[in-house]
Amino acid sequence: MNLSLDIVVVFATFAIIFPAELPDKSFIATLVLATRYRHRWVWLGASVAFGVQMVIAVAAGQVLSLLPRLLVLGATFVLFAIGAVILVRGGLRAREDEAQEEAEEAEQIEAMASKTARGSGGVRAFATTFAVIFTAEWGDLTQLVTAGQAARTQAPLAVFIGSWAALIAVAGLGVLVGAWLQRRVPLWRIRLVSGALLAALAVVTLVELIAGGG
Repeated sequence: MNLSLDIVVVFATFAIIFPAELPDKSFIATLVLATRYRHRWVWLGASVAFGVQMVIAVAAGQVLSLLPRLLVLGATFVLFAIGAVILVRGGLRAREDEAQEEAEEAEQIEAMASKTARGSGGVRAFATTFAVIFTAEWGDLTQLVTAGQAARTQAPLAVFIGSWAALIAVAGLGVLVGAWLQRRVPLWRIRLVSGALLAALAVVTLVELIAGGG
């Protein structure tokens, strides 16, 4: 296990996670919550929730990395390939279907927010955002990809920093310019770009797997 800070892994992880999370339900969640609560507390709640989830993901990746190297590469290849398929399929859907899906997710988030934390002011905003984001992100694609990246690189600190920074940036965008971004940037295109990145990473992992078994 490499606890040193590998800058290349940090930036590579950021580049993978950031576009994958932009069209995700967590982005929509921060956008919706920012219309109800003060932006500062929504961003802080989302950031802490993302941090906890990435700790769990990296820890899972480290457990996975204890397996024989070929099994690790095989498992991470599967994770990356599945992620690529999910994102590309989502990007190829009709734009009308995507808009309807996002509207349904927004309604679910509104309902979830109304059932969570009680309190006042910043405490309620922080706790509600944390609960919504933590629940939405559990078992999510980005968590699985982060686990796979941690197992593949065996650089947990770098992967954690890269993934958390990407998610914090996405939360900030959702809070500050989420509605503007949704109107002007087709999220289906971002899904395709992210899917292509994950497909490329899956290919690289497959090459490593073949080379390791040769």
